[in-house]
Amino acid sequence: MTRIRRSILPLTVLLWAGLMPSLAFAQSQDTELDKLLEQGRELVDQKKWTEAIDAFQRASSIDNRNARIFSGMGYIYAQQGKFQEAADAYQQAITLEPANADFVYALGFSLANLGNDSAAATAYRRATELDARNVNAFLGLGTVLARQGNLSQALAAYQQAIRLNSRNVDAQESMGLIQIQQGQIDQGIATLQRAAQLDPRRTSTQIGIGIALLSKGDSTAALTAFNRAVRLDPNNSKLHLQIGKILREVGNNAAALAAFQRSVNLDPNSVEAQFALAETALEQKETMRSIMVFREVIKLDPNNASAYFQLGTALKARDFPRDAIEAFERAKTLFEEQGKAEDAKRAEDAIEQTRRS
Repeated sequence: MTRIRRSILPLTVLLWAGLMPSLAFAQSQDTELDKLLEQGRELVDQKKWTEAIDAFQRASSIDNRNARIFSGMGYIYAQQGKFQEAADAYQQAITLEPANADFVYALGFSLANLGNDSAAATAYRRATELDARNVNAFLGLGTVLARQGNLSQALAAYQQAIRLNSRNVDAQESMGLIQIQQGQIDQGIATLQRAAQLDPRRTSTQIGIGIALLSKGDSTAALTAFNRAVRLDPNNSKLHLQIGKILREVGNNAAALAAFQRSVNLDPNSVEAQFALAETALEQKETMRSIMVFREVIKLDPNNASAYFQLGTALKARDFPRDAIEAFERAKTLFEEQGKAEDAKRAEDAIEQTRRS
């Protein structure tokens, strides 16, 4: 089963509310510093990130021993998606206040968004040592461990998050997905169903349930789960694509064709959706439609040998032998370049059969 990757972003609880009041009301004899801190807070409230950073940078030049100034800068950089700058700022804050669990958690969050999972895991672990009840630190730790392939340790982190808060949907869903990756399909489905009970409108949970049911071979139940997901997120092209695949698998090609068309309408640049639409149209003997869509696939992916081969098949069915041979020849060349000898032979046979017909 394809590894299910979880984004780190839904796990964040950004630290502004907890960190900034002490900045805004810092007891300082320096009127200019107080003014800069208050100005920075107001700019953050207005989401004027560039101006806010400027205010805190000027404040840090006045008081470079105030850890919360640097943590505030880290927060702003994170809001801008500048995670390297955020990590640097949080590291400065930690240097000044090494035992601040919030700072260490925020460092882990920034490192995780940079893809530095090893360093992020170290920071998250340290955050859990400093604050053993920090659910989000355990969630973050589980996420980066899972991305590193350390599924057993990730599962343990999610289980600890659930022990701290059994109603945390992120923790329940993440644990269910890990269980599925470990082959514990029934346990994973049960965990995901608990997550669905906590948040019935969470699309990703329904997708996870659908994937798990598919892996068990239960296409009917999987289709039900995916249909629930698509009702929650009707503009998700990948969901329509997945529904189309299931419908095609169970032999309902007409409904599959409609699902693939919806997927293509939502994401015209998806080679996978376009190919599935064209291939199903060909199976349904809608040859002209399949020709048009296979040509679209080739525009998107000019080296798609299978698309050329199927285009040739559709052209042959429409009695365009010369165009069909041209498509088969291109497919043969690409298959040979890609080291697919059997497919190249299949294309060569198709050329000969078309010439004889």
